[in-house]
Amino acid sequence: MSFESVKQLVAGDLKEVDRVIRDRLASDVVLVNQVAEYIVGSGGKRLRPLVVVVAARACGLTDQKHTQAAAIIEFIHTATLLHDDVVDHSAQRRGQDTANSLWGNEASVLVGDYVYSRSFEMMVDLGSMRIMDVMARATNRIAEGEVLQLMNAHDPDTTEERYFEVIHRKTAQLFEAGSQVAAILAGSSPAIEDAMKRYGRHLGTAFQLVDDALDYRADRDALGKNLGDDLAEGKPTLPLIYAMKHGTDAERAMIRNSIENGLAENLPQITAAIESTGGLAYTARLARQEASLAIEALAVLPDSQYKQALRELADFSVERTY
Repeated sequence: MSFESVKQLVAGDLKEVDRVIRDRLASDVVLVNQVAEYIVGSGGKRLRPLVVVVAARACGLTDQKHTQAAAIIEFIHTATLLHDDVVDHSAQRRGQDTANSLWGNEASVLVGDYVYSRSFEMMVDLGSMRIMDVMARATNRIAEGEVLQLMNAHDPDTTEERYFEVIHRKTAQLFEAGSQVAAILAGSSPAIEDAMKRYGRHLGTAFQLVDDALDYRADRDALGKNLGDDLAEGKPTLPLIYAMKHGTDAERAMIRNSIENGLAENLPQITAAIESTGGLAYTARLARQEASLAIEALAVLPDSQYKQALRELADFSVERTY
């Protein structure tokens, strides 16, 4: 089963998710519509809502409540993108101009707030305090992850432990919440709900590890952003942390200076240092371990094509090149 076949398996659900997204984004404020539609319609893998709908089906859900939950997850992700691009001064995402570069930082922040608040209106519609609790805690931890990442920026002494704390909160948390909510909607047992939480957490961690590696080895057009953007933003991601630890004194000094000053001028030399020290291989190995843990968590689910699809999504998270 391929990534595209997974999407085809739940094509009807994904179509309904898109309908809900566009229906609930609607506002009588024109600028809100313009910015929100632009960011939602600008492409992307839609992996997070895909995980929700497949997980819900794998847990035995038969109605359509999960499409609303998937749209909520995508709204929260969209809001974080709008805010992230302002914080990171990003000019491109997914190969297109960012919303803040087109409409300005003020509009991006405010529309991000609108999308966030809309997601909570939709949570109320689901009528579940359990889901409200899961999502409220998740959005809080995501915000903490953003702050932690800001604190790590331009700090070449960031440890591997601090790095993982950021990605567990900033990225893995939303995958975890989406998978857990899917299980709750399906009325799953505590054992299955816990397993789905673990699946989402490990899947999200693997996804982010690969994302950070791709910044030093992907094709620019396929990646949809400039290579070395993390370096230019002074982000000490795992490939850099590993190269700093295992590189020569000269390599260490070069990487330190680039992180401290947000310089991507030495990207070819730094990429070579990451490669020669095994930084990319190390990051890929940890990503594969996380994907394997995600797959192991699925053992409690009954066999089905949806369970197989969840396995494929874990494989895709580490095998992708974009």
